[in-house]
Amino acid sequence: MIERVLTGRIDPGKVFWFTGEVYIDAVAAAPAPSRVSAALVHFMPGARTHWHRHPLSQTVFVTEGVGLCQRRGGPIEVIRPGDRVLFEADEEHWHGAAPNRLMVHLAINESDADHDVVHWLTPVTDDEYAAAPPTD
Repeated sequence: MIERVLTGRIDPGKVFWFTGEVYIDAVAAAPAPSRVSAALVHFMPGARTHWHRHPLSQTVFVTEGVGLCQRRGGPIEVIRPGDRVLFEADEEHWHGAAPNRLMVHLAINESDADHDVVHWLTPVTDDEYAAAPPTD
């Protein structure tokens, strides 16, 4: 089955999930019993997720640009095309674009009858975001 979803119509990110301009392109959402979904997430410079966690983990694969990610209590890390980041189940984290670069990643998630895909938490503050290392 072929479903044409990459038609230029990208759903904008929800204001209660993100800071800044973010666009989401759903690329995989298989019916049960599959538990996997995937989306291309486009972050404009400075845009980022709120803190959040995934009960069944999340893998992020960077396809374009320069981004940042942080696990709660850890350092902010720079991520680039080809980097694969695994966020463990229920690990609080955020990810997004560098201040001066856009970033696109493929987000791969799981859910089932007992676990939602994501639990959204508080926004990443400007002070938290500003603590990022240089990306050049």
